[in-house]
Amino acid sequence: MEEVELFLDEAKSLMSKAIKHLASELSKIRAGKAMPNMLDGIRVEYYGNPTPLNQVSSVTTPDARTLMIKPWEKNILHDIERAIINSDLGLNPQNDGEQVIINVPSLTEERRGELVKLVKTEGEQGKISIRNARHDILHQIKALKEEGVSEDDIKKGEDLVQKITDENTEKVDELVNHKEEEIMTV
Repeated sequence: MEEVELFLDEAKSLMSKAIKHLASELSKIRAGKAMPNMLDGIRVEYYGNPTPLNQVSSVTTPDARTLMIKPWEKNILHDIERAIINSDLGLNPQNDGEQVIINVPSLTEERRGELVKLVKTEGEQGKISIRNARHDILHQIKALKEEGVSEDDIKKGEDLVQKITDENTEKVDELVNHKEEEIMTV
């Protein structure tokens, strides 16, 4: 059973990574509130290199609908503004000479529906990752039969992998449902 337990640990690790990745992807989907991590994917030309926005400025939220970006060097204000306009976030930045201010518009019902679809797609990708991990681990456990591991141990291992898979699939559903509620709350 020792060999099987090693694969169970690997299954937990792989599925945990899938859950963390899903949580990270869902945090990038805005739910109508201004959050600094909304801008995490934006890169600004900084001395010829595309640099993450949070490495050239501070991003704060003075209220639920406003983002303020204060660059550490004022000469990149226009680059920050251009990067935000060119992103697919649909935000309209305004430059006051000191910082870039973004008023985050409230979501329309149609946009909320699109975001829910996106959340469900991300959730399905998370489930696919979990199923792929399950498939790989089950394959490895079945291969232990040739190494002399008993069929009872292999069956127990398969059952435990399925249990771990079910637990992680539930976590995906919880994350997706929570994000859907967050998006649909006006």
